Amino acid sequence: MRERDGAGRAAYAVASAVAVPAVAALAHIGPAATWLPELRRRWFPALAGVGRPDHVALTFDDGPDPVSTPRFLDVLEGLGVRATFFVLGENVARHPATARELVRRGHEIAVHGWSHGRPWLPSPARDARELERAAGAIGDATGRAPHWYRPPYGILTSGRWAAARRAGLRPVLWTAWGEDWRHDATPDSVRATVAADLGGGGTVLLHDTDHASAPGSWRAALGALPGLVADCRARGLVVGPLAEHGVGGARYRRGVPVVAPVRTAGAASSRPTAPGRP
Repeated sequence: MRERDGAGRAAYAVASAVAVPAVAALAHIGPAATWLPELRRRWFPALAGVGRPDHVALTFDDGPDPVSTPRFLDVLEGLGVRATFFVLGENVARHPATARELVRRGHEIAVHGWSHGRPWLPSPARDARELERAAGAIGDATGRAPHWYRPPYGILTSGRWAAARRAGLRPVLWTAWGEDWRHDATPDSVRATVAADLGGGGTVLLHDTDHASAPGSWRAALGALPGLVADCRARGLVVGPLAEHGVGGARYRRGVPVVAPVRTAGAASSRPTAPGRP
């Protein structure tokens, strides 16, 4: 009898040892299911970046890059379009002049994280530290406090949700992308891929650098821009930054979100509170 009781306790201990980490892992990675396009469009439209029906938000990830980003700024200026750039803190620290230039040209700067890693293991302290560090680098380089956050690969874990809330950042993903990171991407393929999922109120994801993509792949996105903008305008859609997109019914005054000031760790700012390849 004692042997059976001992075996039962041992089995329970083993099961608990397996179950607790499994539950913790699920709690960590579960929110990342919002990466699935149909799920977030249907159930989390604000997170997907759904905004005004007469507007399309144009966004870029992974910069700034002193070689490629200025090429995008030149094309956008020629098109009369402003966009939102989700930048990596480590790239801002390396290329602060490029970050300042995109802000000087009237574009919106947002947080993509400190580096382009995948957060498979839970580390809330790391998530908070890196997000604050990235936002701080943006502030130091540009004098602007970012409002938006898009995690690398669109993987929005529970730790990243909490870190964004603590930093006063609002997560936003996308409704259409161009698969412009691929080695075989072309301007035509990027344009067609975006068009397949894009409608009024959509948010487009492109990349202004090959920092985490196939070498030289940014040229496909650059070449697609004139056609993408023309397609939107032909449908009566205005192309612009997230600040003018009305995500989640937010009110805007001259392109600036109308929000109450919030306090982040150690300092005050006027960032919106958080409600999210890449």
